[in-house]
Amino acid sequence: MPLALSIALAHLIGRRRQTVVSVFGVGLGVAFFIGLSSLMLGFQRDFIARIIDTSPHVLIRDEYRTPRIQPAVMQWPDQPVVVHGLKPRDEVRGIRTAREILAALADLPDVVAAPVLAGPVFLRYGSADRSATLTGISPVVERRVTTLERDLLSGSLDSLSTTANGIILGELLAQRLGVGVGGTITATSAAGVVMRMTVVAVFRSGITTLDASNAYALTKRVQVLLNRPEVINLIRLRLADAEQARSVAAVLERRFAYKAESWEETNSNVLTVFVIQRAIIFSTVGAILIVACFGIFNVISTVIHEKARDIAILKSMGFRESDVRHIFLIEGLMLGMIGVAIGWGLGFLLVELLGSIRFNNEGFIRAQGFVLFRSWIHYGIGGAVAMVASILAAWLPARKAARVNPVDIVRGAA
Repeated sequence: MPLALSIALAHLIGRRRQTVVSVFGVGLGVAFFIGLSSLMLGFQRDFIARIIDTSPHVLIRDEYRTPRIQPAVMQWPDQPVVVHGLKPRDEVRGIRTAREILAALADLPDVVAAPVLAGPVFLRYGSADRSATLTGISPVVERRVTTLERDLLSGSLDSLSTTANGIILGELLAQRLGVGVGGTITATSAAGVVMRMTVVAVFRSGITTLDASNAYALTKRVQVLLNRPEVINLIRLRLADAEQARSVAAVLERRFAYKAESWEETNSNVLTVFVIQRAIIFSTVGAILIVACFGIFNVISTVIHEKARDIAILKSMGFRESDVRHIFLIEGLMLGMIGVAIGWGLGFLLVELLGSIRFNNEGFIRAQGFVLFRSWIHYGIGGAVAMVASILAAWLPARKAARVNPVDIVRGAA
């Protein structure tokens, strides 16, 4: 065994209690990093996967990203013109060039487009009333754009075409109305049109907001109910690669002028929360590792203080400053390595424990327990951070030990 390694082992064994505390401090920091990373990334990846599956990748709306320039501003573009109290033009909302846009989208590779009309309605079943967003769809195209058919708990998507005034409800919306498949509800729109509709299916997307407020019917029925014949206000696109949604949306918006949103932009508020959540968790776990490394710093500093005469003797025997420094760096490295190994084991057990817990989560996402993402990357990052912190914690006292002057120590002892 190399002399530096044997000296380092002797120092650590001589202070067993402090060594064990420091090692388990590092291990707990690594374990918490692995467990929280698996929990956090599991939730985020599950949410994004559900959004990508249940929602269109790109959404073209019947509006413009910036308001139209007023005539007065166009007449005097370089003048300080301010327009107050201008009443918007009374016009029917909708995508006016829908046929041309759909024809152009049909020529794009790996793009499926579905024109729809969506609007707010008021649903009533008995004495239960609920507001909802009713979307007019075509069953043939819908199964190519979203996973609505796969998410059906009962009924079928084709029942919309075979049932007069059929409607598909989200699971939570159906529960709150107290209606099931085959029930007849009353739908009322803001235009004052009232229509009796038959529930033909119930779906569950797993996203609470969608399951509690969304409903689907044939486009023709929705156009009649909303009193907007031959009008669509949304074009939903599904891409072969969802990661290209942002760039595709930008190209379509420049080409057609209508506002085009990628799924990232539509859910930007939630994705921003994920970034903040990730920063908070990493900061918390980082603080735990730093506190644990103070234990390593304390162990090595105490050893240096107690072994000052031994260090002086070693240097008087011919040990260089680098040799002394290496001894204490080896101690920090050993504490870090043992702590990381323990942390990996505790982290694995923590992840498996979290994965075994079962409960009904009715929050933003409906789940039957913790959604975890298991990856060796968490182990690698946690171990690397712990090792770097351990070496840094050992470096400062090792540097001090290397500068010990043996003459001063011997004179002080005398």
